[in-house]
This record gives sequence, C-alpha cells and structure tokens, in this order.
Amino acid sequence: MKVLANPCCEKCHHTASTPCSDYVQCRTEGPLCHDDISCKQQRQKLTSLILEPDRKNKQVLVCNGTGCFSSGSQTLIDLLREGLAERGIHTADVRSTGCHGFCEQGPTVIIEPDKTFYTKVKAEDISEIIEKDIIRDEKVERLLYEDPVSGKLAANFETVNLFAKQKRIILDNCGKIDPEEISHYLAKDGYKGLAKAIQTMSPDEVVEEVKKSGLRGRGGAGFPTGLKWSLCRQSEGTKKYVICNADEGDPGAFMDRGVLEGDPHAVIEGMLIGAYAIGADEGYIYCRAEYPLAIDRLKTAIAQAEENGLLGNNILNSGFNFKLKIKAGAGAFVCGEETALIASIEGKRGMPTVRPPYPAVKGLWGKPTNINNVETWANVPYILRNGADWYTQFGTEKSKGTKIFALTGKVNNTGLVEVPMGITLRDIIFDIGGGIKDGNQFKAVQIGGPSGGCLPEEMLDIEVDYDNLTAAGAMVGSGGLVILDNTTCMVDIARFFLSFTQKESCGKCTPCREGTKRLLEILVRITKGEGQAEDLNTLENLAKVIKRTSLCGLGQTAPNPLLATLRYFRHEYEAHIFEKRCPAHACTALMEYTVDNEKCKRCGQCSKVCPVGCITGDKETPYVIDTQKCIKCGACLKKCKFNAITLA
Repeated sequence: MKVLANPCCEKCHHTASTPCSDYVQCRTEGPLCHDDISCKQQRQKLTSLILEPDRKNKQVLVCNGTGCFSSGSQTLIDLLREGLAERGIHTADVRSTGCHGFCEQGPTVIIEPDKTFYTKVKAEDISEIIEKDIIRDEKVERLLYEDPVSGKLAANFETVNLFAKQKRIILDNCGKIDPEEISHYLAKDGYKGLAKAIQTMSPDEVVEEVKKSGLRGRGGAGFPTGLKWSLCRQSEGTKKYVICNADEGDPGAFMDRGVLEGDPHAVIEGMLIGAYAIGADEGYIYCRAEYPLAIDRLKTAIAQAEENGLLGNNILNSGFNFKLKIKAGAGAFVCGEETALIASIEGKRGMPTVRPPYPAVKGLWGKPTNINNVETWANVPYILRNGADWYTQFGTEKSKGTKIFALTGKVNNTGLVEVPMGITLRDIIFDIGGGIKDGNQFKAVQIGGPSGGCLPEEMLDIEVDYDNLTAAGAMVGSGGLVILDNTTCMVDIARFFLSFTQKESCGKCTPCREGTKRLLEILVRITKGEGQAEDLNTLENLAKVIKRTSLCGLGQTAPNPLLATLRYFRHEYEAHIFEKRCPAHACTALMEYTVDNEKCKRCGQCSKVCPVGCITGDKETPYVIDTQKCIKCGACLKKCKFNAITLA
C-alpha cells in the first residue's frame, strides 16, 4: 500500500493533500493514476477482481481462521499456489481469508464463481482440486458437504443449512477478503463510513445517527450504544479515550476472535468513527493474549491504516487525529468488566471498582472513556455507510440489527452464525444448526455463557432479543450458544459454570469471593449424592443475595446458570437429592453398572476390558459387577454388543 502521488488523478484534479470526497476510494492498490484512468474506474477494476470472479479467473478462498489454521490451512494455501505455478496457471487467485464459519467441517475451501464448498480438505486433496475444479471445471464430489439429515450433497455453500438462514452483515467480509490486505477492505466500501462521518457530518450528528439505528452493545446486557457515546461526549475534558473490549473469555465463545481475524479493518473503522463522535484522539484494543492470530492481523491492519493516512494525524485532511494501540490481556475473565479492563491497561491488577463514577465520566487514567466490544464497533461502519434507516429494517422493535452466535455443543453444525434479532432459538438450533447430534434429544440451550442461563425445550420458540431472553432468565450476553442433549445433567452444568466463575472471581468483594464458593460446594455435594433437602432453598436464597450485592457484573451474573436450572429443571435437583439418582446418568458418583443376565451371552468381553477386574463370571456362572470395586469408567458398557450392561 502506498500513499497516492500528486495529482490524485486527471479526472478529479485533487491531490493527496487536498482530497476529494471519493478520497478513501482512491486509496487502493497503486499506482492508480495512469493512462487517464479515473480513481473510481480503477477502484471498480479492483472491486471486480475481488467480488466478481468468472470461470477464467477463479478465486480459491481458503479459511485461515484459528480453527482451520490449526488444522493446516496455511499448508493448503501454499500447496495450491505452488501447484498452480507448476502448471503455469496464473488466472486463479488463491486467497487466505478469515473464518468461513463452519468450524465443524474445517479446513474449508470455497471456489468462486460457483461458490463450491469443500470440507475437511487435506493436503493430499489439493492436486485433485486443481486438476478437476480449477482446470476442468468439475466438482470433487467426495469433498462436498453432505447434509446429515437428507444425505444430499450441497451444490454450493449457500445451500448449506448453516449459511442459508443467516443474515451476514458483520461477517460478510469474513471468508471473502484477505484480512491482511487493506485494498480488499476498501474494495468492499471500507472506510467509506469514516469518510462520510468526518467529511459531511458533525460529531453530534454521528452520535444521533447511531442512536437512531437502535444499536445496542453486543458484549453483555445490551446498553444503547448511541446513549453511551452521548454520555462520554458530554463529559468535561479535552482528553478522551475509546477502547475495544476484545477480552472474550466465555467458554465456547469465539465471535470476537472470528471478526478480528477475518475483518480487522471494520473494527478499526468503527473505533475511528466513535472517536470522532466522542472527541477522543487515542484508543486501545484490549485483546486477550490467547488470540495471537487476531493480534497479528490487528497489528498488520493498524500499520496499513497508518501508512494510508487513515490513522494518525490529520486523517483525511480533516484535522481529526487518532492513534490506536493494542493491549494484550493475560486471560483474566474479570477483565471483560469495564473498570477491571481499564485497571489492566493502566498496569494495575485487573479488579473492578465501584461505579459511579462510570468510565464515560472517569475512565482510563481518570479521563472520559467509551468502551464497546468488537461486534459493536464492527456494526458502526455499516450504519454510517448505509444509514440508520437501513439498519433498523433488521431485528425487533427494541433489538435492532443482527447478532453473531458461537454455536457449539451437541449440535450437528457448529461454528459462527450471524442471524437477525428476533429469530427463534428453534430456527437457530434445528435449521441453521442442523439438529442434535447422534440422534439424541434436545434438552436445553445455554445462552450467554457463564452470565446466561439454560432454557428448556418449551422455550425454543422464544424470539431472540435482549428483553425476551432476560425475562426468560437468560441473556444474549456476548453470544455463546451451547446446545445440550438428554445425556447432559443440568445440575452438573450449573456446577461447571459456577466452577468457572468461582475460579475467575478477582476476590475483591465478599459476596462473589465467598458466595460463589459456597454455591459451588453445595452443587458438588449434590452431584455426589450427598445433597440435603434444605440445599434447594439455600442455593436460591444465596444466589439472589450474590446477584444483589456483588461489586461487578461477574458476581452479579454468576448465579444465573444455577437459578435458570433450578427454575426449569428442579426435578433433576430433586432426583439427585431425594432419590440419589442422576436422570442423565452423567454424575459418576450416582452411577451403578449391572449385568442383565437375560441379555448376557456370557462372552466375557466385559470382563476382559474392565481395568480393575471387578467383573466376574464364566460360561456357567452369571457375570456380576462388584459395585465396590467398580470405578465407573464405562468400558464394559461400550464393549458389550448385546446391551447387557445397564446403567442405573
């Protein structure tokens, strides 16, 4: 990327020091100004290359997000480029992209223009892909996605359930552009929202546009973004900061990582627009160090933006200055809370502080500070580029736009999905997610991570928005969506999430530090069959006290999974306490393996695989399991072909 030489072009007669209104669109791969070709024509040429491939100039889009990268996608990219070069083929463009979204099927490859979708691609498949698809225009059918329900092969990725019902706005570039090439982002109208904001709008008008859009924060409780910006803008002081909270720590959540790895410039552009609106000249992206690929791509994107005059001093000759830095977090979950995150940036231990004052008034180094998460910032360029009215066509009355969810757990299709607010949980899980794995039954969905709650089957038709989920005892949260089936114990799920939040508590306030520990102790006793009748009331009462009295959001929401499971699955707690039985057969201490001698064929296979020798018998003597010796490993259950091993 190079800054344009003067003059910009003969058509518009502007220079780099006196930019035209189309200035950002001019700043693509140079040199642009030659042979009397206008900036816009050159941009259209680049756009055509990226967005409109044809059969003579195919594009091979290889997912190179963390999931596929860890499965060898970079090797696939290298082999594709080497193979094409060896064959003298220079018309196919092999591109490293961000996450395609279908992590279950990675590494994935999409070949344009037919949108052919290849799954679980290995190094040994590359020659066949080149020879058949790229050269002869034939599909490699064995690599096509097969629908687990219908058994049909997907003609292209748009016919795959995971993609068909999505509305991809924030994820639209992910899987299409190279996140390390600013020219690709520019070809997709990148930085056009920034140019519109600082060249045609006042800061107050930008704030009002975001308010009008109805955008709510995508990192937790859904506070209105425009109102948050307004409060910070109105705060006294000439020095202000904006921060991107990329400290994504929920178990099973990777939405922010996908956006940062696949479209980092969208986050940067959103922060630039926010900084202009608020009056900030400095910002930080607080990204957990466990996301090295995201951090590397952010560094590249920041350097490219600086080189092109989109970060630094006098941006687009407007007098607006903004500098952006990255702060790598050490992985403390509590640093997802605003005040703890600020303390960490300042070099202090990441612990929350009492609010008020809120960061909008007194934040980083005591200055007014606005914090939004990755997905919130990434929405902003689209709102400015297309207008608030365009954005409000998606979603519900009180929850506008789309939401990215990390779909994981006992579901056939796992990965990143972006859906309009107002979609039902049933549509997400059974249409987009492809239903429950291994033919098992749906039991619950854990939504919102450790801060959320578990919703049962009767809640599947609830419309997903901030208010509906809160009323149901859950929350949108950052967007973790874990699917649970009939083999999952809900008491154990509550124990798992309490274990996580208890370990992640910073220990500053007594309700969170001690209260979560007491809750966890009771849950552990119940899963061991040592629960008592009064435990149910104790759990409920203590959980409510912790929610009311904890200092920050970690403690205030830590009891949510427990309270939700008590609300919808109380019968499972009662079975553990009063019957000493785990209905899901998941709590080891409450399991008991026995031999059904009517089904037993006396083959002795169960005895042979038992690691502790607790199964005895022979062809003449019925087989029995010594329950005192049994370690409940399940080896006998898996080995028996006659279903003679039963689990009580």
